[in-house]
Amino acid sequence: MAGSVHDSLIYSKLFNAGEAGRLFTDSAEVRSMLIVEGALAKAQGQLGMIPEVSAAFIHRASLEIPLDPGGLAEGVGKNGVPVPSLVAGFRKAMEAPEHAQYVHWGATSQDIADTGQMLRLRQLLALCEDGLKELLAALATQASDHAELPMAGRTYGQFATPVSFGSHVAAWGWPLLDLLKELPALREGSLWVSLSGAAGTGAEFAGKGAELRAALAKGLGLGDPGRSWHADRGPVLRIAGWLARMAQVLGKMGDDLILMAQSSASEVKLSASGGSSTMPQKQNPVQPSALLALARQVMGLKAVMDGAGMPRQERDGAAWFTEWLVFPQLCLSASAALETARAMAPGLSPKAPEMRAVFTEALGLLHAEALSFRLAGQMPRPEAQAKVKELAQQVLATGRPLGELAAEALPDLDLSGLFTPEEQMGDAPANARAFAAAVAAI
Repeated sequence: MAGSVHDSLIYSKLFNAGEAGRLFTDSAEVRSMLIVEGALAKAQGQLGMIPEVSAAFIHRASLEIPLDPGGLAEGVGKNGVPVPSLVAGFRKAMEAPEHAQYVHWGATSQDIADTGQMLRLRQLLALCEDGLKELLAALATQASDHAELPMAGRTYGQFATPVSFGSHVAAWGWPLLDLLKELPALREGSLWVSLSGAAGTGAEFAGKGAELRAALAKGLGLGDPGRSWHADRGPVLRIAGWLARMAQVLGKMGDDLILMAQSSASEVKLSASGGSSTMPQKQNPVQPSALLALARQVMGLKAVMDGAGMPRQERDGAAWFTEWLVFPQLCLSASAALETARAMAPGLSPKAPEMRAVFTEALGLLHAEALSFRLAGQMPRPEAQAKVKELAQQVLATGRPLGELAAEALPDLDLSGLFTPEEQMGDAPANARAFAAAVAAI
């Protein structure tokens, strides 16, 4: 098996990260760092820190000169970071030593690497935003179309009270809508430029560090944090946390669908399902299973990221290396979860007959709570609960429906609508429609 499923010729379609995959390649990393070097030189030329003619030459070269990522490998193995080799290779490829001497003026490797990463994370969040909007639109359609379709609610894996399929879908969608609404603040509070020099003091910039950082931020379209964040991994951790929460919500959706699609329930049909190599009757919930697996992986990687979020002193190589090991995988797996859910959601088909059959097969026990509240109109609530519990035990003992036993035992009680699932869903239909309306309003 390949080291990463996202790079695997065998597994990449099962865990498809879509367009996000192109953001986490060696070529994309090199390109982003060259863009930062060019923008840095341009800002320094504007502020008179390096000759303007050299700044213009470096900026143009950063957009035109390609560097082979493989050429950086030996230097990274020695130095632990790619920037020294990148700078050396860039200077050589420029073939203009009078200008090349000003490349990377006063910056440190972490400035270039972190800022380059933020450029790619900006693109990643844009892809997530588009994917979330598409997924939410599909879920909103499902919620609206099936707002009135009753299904058995379950708590602790046991039958509870009636809900609707639409409200069940809305429960998946609401936290995704929350995540979408958080994106503007996440971008503002995390997509930051990094420019602080060797030990985070900016001493190399001759008193113009703050002005230069602001100019670089403007040139790249990133935020200016107003400080060094070399040893403050908050921006990266906030993005990782947002991605992990998204994967977690999608994992919950996948897990629910696995349960709904299992043979003993068969309450939903998936538009795409997998077959078995030996059992021809099987329709395996492949996409929901991928969602759950990806969520588990992302949450595990987030825990590793949190552990690396305590860098020692002004810079910590081990903590930084840990980010490199896990953060790209976290980003790609979260993206794969979103891509999987986006492809799956429009094709979900609830099986209404099977959902309705649950209420019959449960012998009316899903309406026990409703019966106890109706009965509480005639006697104290504790007595009503005790009476209904007694009737429920009789249902289990005799196999007779709760409605029949209630009619015999409580002849004076109005049971109209009590055992009709459509009339016992409470606010479920309204909640489903409210979710659909909220999505339409974005």
